Amino acid sequence: MGKVAAEIENRLNAALAPAALEVIDDSHHHRGHAGHRGDDGESHFTVKISSAAFAGQSRIGRQRAVYAALGDLVREDRIHALRIIASLPGEA
Repeated sequence: MGKVAAEIENRLNAALAPAALEVIDDSHHHRGHAGHRGDDGESHFTVKISSAAFAGQSRIGRQRAVYAALGDLVREDRIHALRIIASLPGEA
């Protein structure tokens, strides 16, 4: 796991106490595309997260919670693209 992926995992664990969390570096699929960082990659990610913290939130509310937890990683473009799959524990 690279430095950015590890930071994503640490921040989401701290902010949302997930029951399940998977951080996938998809950067290799985006070679030559905007935002790709060459050999070090770590620019495009998928996050699969299941957390009780999402109770009562819409899909957009859950995504906002993830973005809020990641803060400057997104604002400073350390993460160029982020796919979020957010659910409650037990949700399909």
